[in-house]
This record gives sequence, structure tokens and C-alpha cells, in this order.
Amino acid sequence: MSTIKLALPAGDLRAESGRLLLGAGIDVSEYAEGSRLYHFRLEQPDVRVRVFREKDVPIQIALGNYALGICGGVWIAEAHARYPNDDVVPLRPFGFGVRRVYAAAHGDPAQALRFRPVRIVSEYPNLAERYALAMRFPDYRVMPVHGAAEAYPPEDAEIALLDAADEATVEALGLRPLQRVYEGGAWLVANRRALEGSDLSPLLRPLLAIAPPFRDEPGLSLPSRRNAGASVPRPDNRRDVVRLAVPDGHQQRHAHASLTSAGLTFDGYSDSTWVRRPTSAIDGLEVKVIRPQDMPQQVALGNYDLALTGRDWLADHLYAFPGSPVREAVDLGRSRYSLAAVVPDGLPADTIDGALALWGDREIRVASEYANTADHYARLRRIRRYRVIPINGASEGFVPEDADILIEGTETGTTLRANRLKAIDSFFLSTNCLIRSTRPVEGRRAALIEDIVSRLRAAAVTAPPFQANLQGRVADSGY
Repeated sequence: MSTIKLALPAGDLRAESGRLLLGAGIDVSEYAEGSRLYHFRLEQPDVRVRVFREKDVPIQIALGNYALGICGGVWIAEAHARYPNDDVVPLRPFGFGVRRVYAAAHGDPAQALRFRPVRIVSEYPNLAERYALAMRFPDYRVMPVHGAAEAYPPEDAEIALLDAADEATVEALGLRPLQRVYEGGAWLVANRRALEGSDLSPLLRPLLAIAPPFRDEPGLSLPSRRNAGASVPRPDNRRDVVRLAVPDGHQQRHAHASLTSAGLTFDGYSDSTWVRRPTSAIDGLEVKVIRPQDMPQQVALGNYDLALTGRDWLADHLYAFPGSPVREAVDLGRSRYSLAAVVPDGLPADTIDGALALWGDREIRVASEYANTADHYARLRRIRRYRVIPINGASEGFVPEDADILIEGTETGTTLRANRLKAIDSFFLSTNCLIRSTRPVEGRRAALIEDIVSRLRAAAVTAPPFQANLQGRVADSGY
């Protein structure tokens, strides 16, 4: 009997997926208990299990890397919106992990939809595109983000497509729901070719025999265009305001430390808690909390003047858009970790050149959340044939089955060791930094921007030198 490869989700669906599999007699107890490992192997039946970030599951199924998987139906809809003929076959819903996606606006929706272009922000950019086409907007712009879409209206977008439990939850975010665009829960999915040509019955039989509490699966529900009336000019309320973006997540405490050292404190932003729009005592300074991954793009678009993000995300942006109007203003020196090329710990090589010699002339698969950095790294290391695999997290599990090299941030190496991996080429030092727009500003705004830059420069931490084969500064070298 051949091995069946099963892709399972990390995150919110993990616990219920684990219980469902155990109830079907499929022993994934380590997965269900939340182990830090990303690989599991079952003997009876012969199943190889891999844990992915949920949005990566349908991609891996479509590529044929995995025969079966469990993921939220919204990610199937997101993939099918762009690739309607892919090989992902939804087999059955499981009735848990229900997710609703709403289109929402701030204030008067009729007024917002009359602006041109209509700006739509979402972590579901393909669904946002389908929504815009269904609404027949004559002029629109879809802005992909890594999350927190609710942060952008009304200043930076007219519409947000976002997850919410119900309409009341949307309203609690300060937005007005326009339509429910999607509703559905977790699904069992299969690769079409594997379903037609392989014996998947050892897994399919028990999974299809389960009788979970089924519910209706409305799925994708696109609206019809309504008459929004004549277009109106978008008001410019930011001519005299400096806009600063600060991060949530793991960079938050480092950003707060940098700001505090610079004498910049905001009501509603601490080292552990935040509100979406912290209050600044500095006249003319507007602060908002967004994801650090999205900051270089937002500054480049002119939505923010300054932002505190990671040097890794700035570098990744500039590799894709080298002429982008954003640059590093201050290396703040905190949140220090290395980007490295990571391989299986059993590989008999301790350098990237040694690994390439072992692999020969075959195509090398390079996986990373930093897709542009991975591409730049492969070219700089003169890898003759390679393919970059963009991923969304849970990255340590991709090597060795689904990638040869992982470009990953590492601080202590604990997670790498737990997953039997090793770093063989540390090439970039990332710290938190202040970035700024290169667009010219004048008068009071220019003075305030320079004051903030000067304060943060004086408060920057001087880190010890980073010993690597490549320099860590974007401005000084290819990195």
C-alpha cells in the first residue's frame, strides 16, 4: 500500500480537527495535543501527516504534494476565485470552524462607494477582486494585507473584506456591514488526480463515515451591483497630519521600548496591550496599529509617513520594488534575529556550497514567508535552477519533503532543533527599524517628521556586529 499524505491545519482549526480524526480512529494524538512538531507518521494506515498554516493547505493539495487535507472553506473559495480549474476537490463539510466574511465600510456606505477608485482591503484579495467585479465598480483598487483589514477604513480604504462572527461584531469594529460575502466551516479536500488514481480508502472510509453535526454551507455569496450615483472627490484630511504606524504581535514590545526610550508615549499602546488608534499628545501626530508585514507597502502607497517595522520586511519589499518610495530612517536595534538558510539536520553539509554540491544540478525548492528575499538569496548564491515556494507560516515543516531550503528567521534555534533542522547560512540581521516615505513634505509636517526621526535615532540600541557572509544593511549591499 502506498503512503497517503495528509495536510492538516495549524491554528484555530487544530483542536477540532484533531478530535475529529481521533473520533475516526486515526491516531493523531500528538497533533491534537498541540505538539511543536510539524511532521507525524502513522503506521496503520500508512499515512504521512504534515501541519500547515491553514491558507497553505489548498495550495499544497492543488500542487499534488498532498492527497487529502482539512482546511476552512474560505481558503478554498479564495484559491478557486483565482484558479477555478485547479485540482482541489471539496469532498464534505465538517460543521465546525465556521467563518463569515463581510464586506464592510465606515460611515455612510452610499457615500463611500462613490469615491474613485474604490479601495478594497483584505487578506482575501481574490475574493475582494470577485466582489469588486460583481459590484461592477468602474474604478477600484484591491490592497492585499496580512490581516487586520478593519484598521484601514476610512482613511486608507473604503471597503474591508474581513472575518467576523456576525454583523454585530463588524459594528463593534466601528464598521457597517454591507454584505456577507462568504460563510462556511472546515472541509475535507482532496487532490483530483490522487482521488482518481490512488487508493485513498484507508483514510477516506473512516472520514466519510463520521456523522458530524452538519449545517448549511452557503459558501460564496456575491452581491449585485447597486446604483451608487455620481462619483465624488475623496476628501484629503491628512495634509496637516503626520501618520505613524506601530506594530502589533511579537514586535509590539520592542516597538514600545523604542518609543518609550525616545519619549514617545501613546495612550492605548503599551508593551502588551493596544487599541487600534492610540492617542498621541503631540499635536498633528496620528497613530494607528497595523501588521508590521504590511507597513512598507503602506508607506510606499503614501498612506503613512513613518512606521516601525522589521528590517526583514523592508528588505523583502525592496527586493520586489527596488524603486519604491520608502527607506530605512533609523535602525532601532531591538527585536534582533537572523535570517538563515535552513536544511534538514541530517544533511551531510555545513555550508550552502556543500549542500548545493550534494544536490547537483536538480531544481532546488526554496520555501519562505519572505518570497522576494528567498528569490534574491537564490540568485546571489548562484543557485542555477530553483523554484521559490511562498508560504504563510508553520514553515519548519516544509523541509525536507516539500522544500530543500527554508529561508527563516531564527533567534535561539529551539524550534529548528525540535523539527530536526539546522541553519547553514545566516545571511541577514534583522532588527526593528523606523521607515519613512521618500516623498517630499514641507512646513509643519516636515518639522514633526524630523523631530520624531531624531528622537528615535537618539534612542536606538547599538547592537554588536553581526558576523555573516553577507552584510546585514539593505543600503550597504545586496541585503
